[in-house]
Amino acid sequence: MNELSNHGPGRPTWRHLAAAALLWAGALHAQAVTLYRGMCDASAAVALDAEHFVVANDEDNSLRIFRRGQPQAVATLPLAHYLGTQAESDLEGAARVGNRIYWISSHARNASGKVRADRYRFFVTEIDDTSSPPRLRPSHAAQTGLLQQLLQADAVKPWGLAEAALRAPEAKGGLNIEGLADTADGQLLIGFRNPVRDGKALVLALRNPMQVVTGSAASFGPAIGLDLGGRGVRAIERLGAGYLVVAGPTADEGDFGLYRWSGQAADAPLRVPDLDLGTLRPEALFVWPQTGLVQLLSDDGGIETAGVACKDRPAALQAFRSIDFKP
Repeated sequence: MNELSNHGPGRPTWRHLAAAALLWAGALHAQAVTLYRGMCDASAAVALDAEHFVVANDEDNSLRIFRRGQPQAVATLPLAHYLGTQAESDLEGAARVGNRIYWISSHARNASGKVRADRYRFFVTEIDDTSSPPRLRPSHAAQTGLLQQLLQADAVKPWGLAEAALRAPEAKGGLNIEGLADTADGQLLIGFRNPVRDGKALVLALRNPMQVVTGSAASFGPAIGLDLGGRGVRAIERLGAGYLVVAGPTADEGDFGLYRWSGQAADAPLRVPDLDLGTLRPEALFVWPQTGLVQLLSDDGGIETAGVACKDRPAALQAFRSIDFKP
């Protein structure tokens, strides 16, 4: 009786994952379907070189480096001391600009709607690619004041973020950041899972990320509303001159989809056709350099074994699913 039970949509049994992986591979034109172990809640990821990628887990304050196709992490970077908290910072988005990776937390309250200052973090790590695997080190102090600057920005006042910040992240009209992507000129795009306004998800440019990391005031671009079928942004990644956007429900239940977007405010995102995500709950994606393959990572923290969620099990029994495909 050590088999996983299926408790609702998006929660398959581990017993069926291998068989399901073959089906997903055909549906997604995938080149690899892999289980990576030691964590469940893959929430943000970036390619470090042609073989390694780094992943954040929104249930702890560590970054893990994996070699492509190898189930176990090859390196771990604990961040609790650097972030100044033992409580989870709910890391949700990452974007690489040169040899820097910017990381952003959800900037949300907890599920009960209580203030969690631990989740107000924006910071950068530097990549040392002279070793294999590449190494990461935090650079400058983690910033904790981005939320207040967001709430005061004129661009987002029509979105009611000040009111949204008072609500639980998955409540209707709550505030929850989950996406981060670079632009061609070194800015960042912040993608919001919540709120969704008039059926559209919020994307906002942060024009001066490195200045923010060094303590300067944030400068924001205009707010952009993306029509993702009433869903929010769960991940966003630059691909060539445009972007791939993972859309998902603002709360726990609902379906996911992958969209292409030009990056222009006037252009509507287009759903990637014939892309069956099955039971995946993707919350991170990145593009492998040179090959153009996209790696999609699933947040599998809700998968249950004998009534125990993956994220509540010992680390040795935790895993998340990942798929490579050509968009």
